[in-house]
Amino acid sequence: MNKPFEGLKVVELAAVLAGPAVGSFFAELGAEVLKIENKTTGGDVTRSWRLVNESKENPVSAYYSAVNYGKQVLLLDLKNSDDKQLVLDEIKSADLLITNFKKGDDVKFGFDYELIKSINPELIYASINGYGEESEKVAFDVVLQAETGLMSMNGNSKEEPTKMPVAFIDLFAAHQLKEGVLVALLNRYKTGKGSHVSVSLYDAAIASLANQATNYLMNNHIPKPIGSLHPNIAPYGEIVNSADGVKLVLAIGSQAQFLGLLKILGLESLMEDARFLTNANRVKYRTELHELLKAEVIKKKGIELYDELISKKVPVGIIKNLEQVFEAPEAKGLLLNQEIEGMQTTRVATAIFKIRE
Repeated sequence: MNKPFEGLKVVELAAVLAGPAVGSFFAELGAEVLKIENKTTGGDVTRSWRLVNESKENPVSAYYSAVNYGKQVLLLDLKNSDDKQLVLDEIKSADLLITNFKKGDDVKFGFDYELIKSINPELIYASINGYGEESEKVAFDVVLQAETGLMSMNGNSKEEPTKMPVAFIDLFAAHQLKEGVLVALLNRYKTGKGSHVSVSLYDAAIASLANQATNYLMNNHIPKPIGSLHPNIAPYGEIVNSADGVKLVLAIGSQAQFLGLLKILGLESLMEDARFLTNANRVKYRTELHELLKAEVIKKKGIELYDELISKKVPVGIIKNLEQVFEAPEAKGLLLNQEIEGMQTTRVATAIFKIRE
């Protein structure tokens, strides 16, 4: 079960993040993935998306490495008839084709679904676009975060609207496309027929709004930037500092957890305070509650308090930077290493679920 897609052949005509993330997913699970990059532009544009401290001599950036694991890469010119025919020959024997062409480019280069279907009717054709198949608007993650409401409610009220630090909309779209491809593969197993699966970044972003969307759709609630706080629960997302500088975030989701927190902090008297008797009241008076909690946590050592809260099943987390995150053996166990063009690269696995027979 570690390589369930062994024998599956994937051709990837996609660049940047969303499409390549889908290709990496199948590569991690055993598929043969052939990535075609544009030779005339130096390959996938993310090859050059380097941090300031990354050497220009490196053949690929860390960004590129994140979503291009386990692939065979060919740099070709699709305007060249020989190169184009080479790709078409590979597609004839492929199970899955991943694309993210701009509107019209699939037809321009001769890789549109109808043509591909005629040469390989069992193929799953998976495509990602920005704002829908008919839109010519160029899509980038930060633009989508702005236009689908995410930036308007991220950050805190004292700052400008803030994007999330990872291109989540690309990743949401990649997950949606993977799900669609798996459904299409199941359908092909039943019928023997291929199909076209498409996902737009816009639709993926809207679908990701979850409870924030229903809060608006059902209650006309327009969320404002409130940092890490949760609009429906308190104390949830509140950050408290310990005496030795450890930052803790609280995630109290039930009455029992709240009572456990108060007992550990020696604040049992708050159990009788009408402002904090119910979650609804705690949301209303969350600022006052936060001040009371901060005053007690600052007297305690962070790790000791963390361990005590965890032992009593009170949800709490230590705010860590990435160096601290990847010190943990659990995180190290999710890393994949690979040499790309003579360079050692490391990334986090995307297929992290476990299946047992």
